[in-house]
Amino acid sequence: MKEYERKQLLERVEREGATVGAAIPETIDVQGERLDLREFVFEIKRRDTVPAGERERVDRAKKNLRRERLQRKQRLEDGEISFEEGEEVAAAIVGIDRALNALESLGPTDVEREAEAKAAADRKRWLSFLKQALGHEDASKRGRR
Repeated sequence: MKEYERKQLLERVEREGATVGAAIPETIDVQGERLDLREFVFEIKRRDTVPAGERERVDRAKKNLRRERLQRKQRLEDGEISFEEGEEVAAAIVGIDRALNALESLGPTDVEREAEAKAAADRKRWLSFLKQALGHEDASKRGRR
C-alpha cells in the first residue's frame, strides 16, 4: 500500500462522522472468537438500560471491541497490507465504532465513567481545534482546498 493510501484510510477511520450511515457488521472475529455483533447490539439496544445481569457482558464486549479496533488500526498503520485489504480493515473499524457508539448510548452504567468519556471527548475536540488554529493540518488536506 502506498503511503498516501495508508494516510487516507487512517483519516477515514478517525473522522468524527465516520460512523454516520455505517452498518454494524453482521459477524466479526473479535479476539479470536466469532461474534454475531449486529444481533448482540440490537438485543442490548432493545432495552432502555443495561440490566445488572447483562452489564458485565456488555462491558466485556465493549472492552474486546476496543481492543480489536486498536489491533486493526495498527494493521493499517503498519501498511504491510494491500490497499484492498486496507479498505476492508477500515470498513471493519468503522463498523466496530458504530457498534461501540450504539452500546455506549445505552445510558451511563456509572457516573464516573461518563464523566471520563465526556472529558476525553472535550480533549479530543480541543486538540482538533488547536491543530486547525495553529495550521498543523496534514499537508494533503491543504492541497485539496
